[in-house]
Amino acid sequence: MHYAELQVTSHFSFLRGASGCDELFATAQSLGIEALGIVDRNSLAGIVRAWEAAKETGVRLVVGCRLDLQDGMSMLVYPTDRAAYSRLCRLLSLGKERGGKGNCILDLTDVALYAEGLLAVLIPDEADDACAVRLRKVKDIFGDRAYMALTLRRRPNDQLRLHELNTLAIRHRVRPVATNDVLFHEPGRRQLQDVVTCIRHRTTIDQAGFLRERHADRFLKPPEEMHRLFSRYPEALERSREIVDRCRFDMTELTYQYPEEAIIPGLTAQQSLEKFTWEGVRDRYPEGVPDDVVKTLNHELDLIRKLDYAPYFLTVYSIVRYARSQDILCQGRGSAANSAVCYVLGITAIDPAANDLLFERFISEERNEPPDIDVDFEHARREEVIQWIYKTYGRQKAALCATVTRYRAKGALRDVGKVLGLPEDMITALSAGVWGWSKEGVGEKQVNELNMNMSDRRLRLTLELAQQLMGAPRHLGHHPGGFVLTNDRLDELVPIEQARMQDRQTIEWDKDDIEALKFMKVDVLALGMLTCMAKSFAFLEEHKGLKLDLATIEQEDPATYTMIRKADTLGTFQIESRAQMSMLPRLKPQTYYDLVIQVAIVRPGPIQGDMVHPYLRRREGKEAVVYPKPELEAVLGKTLGVPLFQESAMKVAIVCAGFTAGEADALRRSMATFKFTGGVSKFKDKLVHGMVKNGYTEEFAEKTFSQLEGFGSYGRWCMGPDLYGCRSLKRQTMPWPPCGGRISGVRR
Repeated sequence: MHYAELQVTSHFSFLRGASGCDELFATAQSLGIEALGIVDRNSLAGIVRAWEAAKETGVRLVVGCRLDLQDGMSMLVYPTDRAAYSRLCRLLSLGKERGGKGNCILDLTDVALYAEGLLAVLIPDEADDACAVRLRKVKDIFGDRAYMALTLRRRPNDQLRLHELNTLAIRHRVRPVATNDVLFHEPGRRQLQDVVTCIRHRTTIDQAGFLRERHADRFLKPPEEMHRLFSRYPEALERSREIVDRCRFDMTELTYQYPEEAIIPGLTAQQSLEKFTWEGVRDRYPEGVPDDVVKTLNHELDLIRKLDYAPYFLTVYSIVRYARSQDILCQGRGSAANSAVCYVLGITAIDPAANDLLFERFISEERNEPPDIDVDFEHARREEVIQWIYKTYGRQKAALCATVTRYRAKGALRDVGKVLGLPEDMITALSAGVWGWSKEGVGEKQVNELNMNMSDRRLRLTLELAQQLMGAPRHLGHHPGGFVLTNDRLDELVPIEQARMQDRQTIEWDKDDIEALKFMKVDVLALGMLTCMAKSFAFLEEHKGLKLDLATIEQEDPATYTMIRKADTLGTFQIESRAQMSMLPRLKPQTYYDLVIQVAIVRPGPIQGDMVHPYLRRREGKEAVVYPKPELEAVLGKTLGVPLFQESAMKVAIVCAGFTAGEADALRRSMATFKFTGGVSKFKDKLVHGMVKNGYTEEFAEKTFSQLEGFGSYGRWCMGPDLYGCRSLKRQTMPWPPCGGRISGVRR
């Protein structure tokens, strides 16, 4: 028996569905369902996640959405080809422009304008006169692409209702199709579905009444069960496969085109980039360009040409150039500091040659992924840059990425507790007693520590449902500055909606979605410290006659380092936390690179990887620094044999274990996560065997791997020396202070 479920609501309908796309597609695979139609309400926000889940399971994805129109009519629409998908995106963008953030206002006349190539399935309630009128309208608009859904509601006279609907469809020459209107993947999720319904309606489970589904029947059913339930309508079951066959559009057909950036008339993007690069070399190296820098630049430019990334570099360069023309302080950060091209273009002030940075962490031919250049601007003037981008590229071709706000432990406990009617003081105590993001932070242990009674059914149910809700999307926000730019209309790739902030617009997909589709993103970020620095530079020029910028400011001022060694750093960027201040008198930084290590070492990863104390002992001369082979000293010499940075890990893998640059980057990626996933372990055999094969002892190889594994266990660690010492210190967590003593106020 064959069946395709064409009416599936994922949790990207936001507080309507109770299952994620991975759960839905995995269940469909186990049940033998050959295709799923994901139809979130007025949205394509979850379609990329569904596409990835479909690839993993082999279950076919039918791209679509549910349109809830202003007159109360609802229909499912599916694009049959790429052009129809573009029209659907533009239709949704139109509705979202009218409705504003979180709303979509459309009527049937709007649908008619964009109907070409779309299949439509009317969702009726009763076979009354209103349904007949709507059916005629849908038939007039869509012709032979019009269908009507037959769905069991598990109410009195349900079979009579299906019979009348089927008769009405035949009378109007519209083909009925069987659907199950799925809201969750298995029956056990019914309680969570009731909870999210109550959250959406801002009510409690005791007061919800008929807002809840009447029966726990909205889960995926195997083909055999659907054939039993719709035994009187075999043609309606077969039409689910007919629709699947007609809808041939696949997400792989989305061909992303970056804007054509040439800047210099008569030159291609690559030629323009090369011209700007060699002009910038003269400014960065006025006394002559070292041979190794010329070699590095040629290597990078060749790779950029091969991967066709020149337009992306020119975009970032033009944004930076505009900012500097307006005296807006800006600086590239992250892995962009690994690029000599970025350095000579003025995107970053860090010379990768001087800091021995690895370009393959930024761009790799083997990895073949879009580059990611983050640029910080003065937070007080970043909006000027954003509006310049909108004006330059046009609002039809530029928008910010979305961010998916998901439930974490505290939020899930609070919302579920309110729905189940727990007292406010109990909810507050529960959420205050939980730490971390993982489900392990919500359980009996935490409740017992709070002296609460686990035999209370509502309390126990709150914990169970909160664990199920964790990780589910709550709503869409917008990225602080991640722009997606296109050569053609952006709203033909993804729906665009207006942000709550004035003059901002966002797409429905977040950065993970656009990475999956290999779209390029330009990050225009804000940093308050740059505003402070800009004011400081202006003050120095006005009162001291000193004209400084980020590239020329003196780094090794003795008085500054004396202050730092005393831990007198309150208000000093990146080294003002209590944990950092406790480490400063021990590490005693004397150079800029010491500060880089200082910021990197006060992290859970180095602590778990047993790197802190060995490094400190070697720095103080209490432990000998031993390098089994000379090439290891070349890699880890600056960090005294301890792999503190991702560059260190990558170079150890390449030089000592024979990894390719792409394999080394895969190792880095496995460590760059916020929770332990076991991803590092799969590299153990290759790393250990590779080091042993190259002459290292097995004991040393195992020790090296254990250090890297320690990093992976505790999440994101220092990316390597850039302007700020490390890429991000957000959500810095410390299981214990590195000094071994207790420090009050350390964020846990």
